[in-house]
Amino acid sequence: MESHANVVEEIRTRLADVSDAEARVARAVLADPHAAIGTSIGVLAVQAQVSEPTVLRFCRSIGFQGFKDFKLRLAQSLAVGVPYVHRQVEEGDDAPAYMRKVGRSSIDLLTNVVNKLDPEGVKCAVATLASARRTEFWGFGASAVVALDAYQKFFRLGTPCSACSDSHMQCMSASTLGPDDVVVAISHTGRSKELVENARTARRWGATVIGLTASHSPLASECSQVIGVDVEEDTDVFPPMVSRLAHLIVLDILVVGVALRRGHQMTERLQRMKEALALKRFPEAGGEPCDHYETPSSFPLS
Repeated sequence: MESHANVVEEIRTRLADVSDAEARVARAVLADPHAAIGTSIGVLAVQAQVSEPTVLRFCRSIGFQGFKDFKLRLAQSLAVGVPYVHRQVEEGDDAPAYMRKVGRSSIDLLTNVVNKLDPEGVKCAVATLASARRTEFWGFGASAVVALDAYQKFFRLGTPCSACSDSHMQCMSASTLGPDDVVVAISHTGRSKELVENARTARRWGATVIGLTASHSPLASECSQVIGVDVEEDTDVFPPMVSRLAHLIVLDILVVGVALRRGHQMTERLQRMKEALALKRFPEAGGEPCDHYETPSSFPLS
């Protein structure tokens, strides 16, 4: 491992590849990397509840000669700091390098998110959304973009819905919701205080709150249903990338589920909408001119 590599990120990446005992060492280091630099192998072994040889095996399994080499490289990595734009990208990477790193890390993490989704949880959320009288999508920051995307998708399914990223508007709206209404609260960390409080208010008035968030977060504890989206992404990185993509994929899954549940009637609705949108586009090269298109009134309504 090169001296400028991000050791903390390497430990996170390799966590699933090491033995259970070595994983305890990894978690002990990740809990406080700066403290690990100044500790002894004996103290780290006690903290991880393993033997000293296990600590040594851990160091070697992730590419270091020994414990001293590991601490030296860890100190160098922390001195350089985590890349601000993307954790996998390093200063000096050329275009092919950062293209490959961003693409591969995103694909790997998103595949992991989908594989870990609970099918029963998804099925339950789909049933709730399909029967909702009204659906609201809430999120702050990067999650606000996801909420807006969700609104644009679910709007096409015919259920009255909206997206809101203002905490005061969320609070006021929560007090107008009832048992037939649904809130989808979106948050990577699940620790946004105002979102948690607004979710609590919505539930108090009878609404069902579906959380797209970290499984064991404060927000998850306030939701009626939770779809755990557990992505290890440093919130100091700007902007969050993979967590936003993960939420978008989960929402795509929910949209497909709701559309399938509603059956042929929904297919007809989406077809009419597609035809209407065709009027807003220039024809493709070689296609018929715009004035040859049918008017919206000529489309069948059933």
